[in-house]
Amino acid sequence: MRRDLDKVQDYAKRHNIAKYYTNANALINDPEIDAVYIATPPDTHKYYALKVAKAGKPCCIEKPITPTYKEALEVYNTFKNANLPLFVAYYRRSLPRFVKVKEWLSKGYIGDIRHISYNLIRPANQTDLSKSYNWRTDAAIAPGGYFDDLASHALDLFTFLLGNIKEVKGFSNNQQNLYSAKDAITSCWIHDNGITGSGTWNFGSNDYVDDVIIYGSKGSIKFSVFQEKNIVLKSETKNESLFINNPKHIQQYHVENMRDYLMGNSGSHPSTGLTALHTSWVMGEILGINQ
Repeated sequence: MRRDLDKVQDYAKRHNIAKYYTNANALINDPEIDAVYIATPPDTHKYYALKVAKAGKPCCIEKPITPTYKEALEVYNTFKNANLPLFVAYYRRSLPRFVKVKEWLSKGYIGDIRHISYNLIRPANQTDLSKSYNWRTDAAIAPGGYFDDLASHALDLFTFLLGNIKEVKGFSNNQQNLYSAKDAITSCWIHDNGITGSGTWNFGSNDYVDDVIIYGSKGSIKFSVFQEKNIVLKSETKNESLFINNPKHIQQYHVENMRDYLMGNSGSHPSTGLTALHTSWVMGEILGINQ
């Protein structure tokens, strides 16, 4: 579905899709449609999600669930009370490269896990510098700007690898004044199991850095969240550097896992409304907007 008839017809033709819509309500309420994926900007996720729940259909929502934890909780509770499956598009939980990192951790190659450190540093792009409108940096839609779009993937991945976070603090600022959302964020946290963490996100620096290091008592694991680099294990018992290709269609394994769950061939899915709700809480704490 999209509002532009010519564009939706073109897409449907190229992908051999027989049915298409220019009205979201028509899609949501079509009895032949079994499940709905909401891929609009975050400020309308709740609006459409509640419609999908009312129609009694499973739903996958683009991340983050909503701009605030309060709205995310409302969406989660609505699907939970209706006993409807709710997924969120944190597809990195299903990507082979991060599944391999989780395997290394579970096998104890780096011993007891002590700390995770992350830095995502990027220059301002041409759209930013021109001050042209971009919904991703509109505080009314995404209070944290690119942090909402990118840090959500990272923080969700860290809880997938290391468990939930019990306490988190953060500082955020708009250093460049190129748009209304935040552009500089730093945070520290502690997981339920005592592992500490720290992260920095800055979208106005002169370099592009995307580095995660998990430190353990007997080694470390290094990887990138977005850049396609080797995942590197260094420990007392094993040293390995692997390049694992992402699939051509980045959400392939995420979607296959949803299919398997909905068809009864799997008892769980790695990215649910509950796991994504926790990520929304963490982000809200960092930005100071959960109150």
